Amino acid sequence: MSYFGARAAPLGAVGPDVVTAVFYNFAPSHVARAVPAAWEFASPSDALRVREDSAVAALRRCGITDGADVRTAADLLATAAATAPLGGRPLFAANRALPWPAEPAARLWHASTLLREQRGDAHVAVLVANGVGGRDCNVLHALADRVPREFIMRSREYDDREWQTCVDRLRAGGFVDGQGALTDSGREFKQHLEDSTDRVSLSAFDALDDDELERLFRTLTPLTRAVVAGGDIPAATPMGLGRHDLDDDGAHLT
Repeated sequence: MSYFGARAAPLGAVGPDVVTAVFYNFAPSHVARAVPAAWEFASPSDALRVREDSAVAALRRCGITDGADVRTAADLLATAAATAPLGGRPLFAANRALPWPAEPAARLWHASTLLREQRGDAHVAVLVANGVGGRDCNVLHALADRVPREFIMRSREYDDREWQTCVDRLRAGGFVDGQGALTDSGREFKQHLEDSTDRVSLSAFDALDDDELERLFRTLTPLTRAVVAGGDIPAATPMGLGRHDLDDDGAHLT
């Protein structure tokens, strides 16, 4: 309930169908247990206040203060987020309509959240355009070794029967073989989805020149390492982020 309430709060006191549609990869029954009941415990405005306060408290616990690097990263991310495309990105748009925090750590978190939702909305659009349903995309993600099956089954509430149904649909598309592993076509298709998402998301940084992008990564990556070292973030996440990407502070511009 806290996850669905806090993340959906920018949309207002919406019902389960809206949250299911926008979040995309959760089972409708999973969402319906939390929304709209969440609004009986905390209004969207209260949820937003607590969300920001708790995020700042967590950052401070990891040693993220209001230093120069935090201010620089927050300002650069805010510049990008303020001009990133809105079209087809409802959760990003709802978050961008919120007041900007004044505190540097809060600005850093808010700007990062905006760009995370901007890319998330773009990924949903790519999945829809390629005919990949919300439940199937989780299974494809796991079969591509981006996240453990057990983790995604628990966090996204699958039973064995639904999981197998999704595998069967992917097999019918030629993406999974008889042993339940991705085919060459499946691996190529998964990479196509990721590359397409990157391509339609990179315009979020059009407001920054190359020097600003390098400065952003060189200030933000050490802050990210500090958060990871704080121990609150689990090693496995549904997004399948790789911590090896933090070995280099550069933006890898090509």
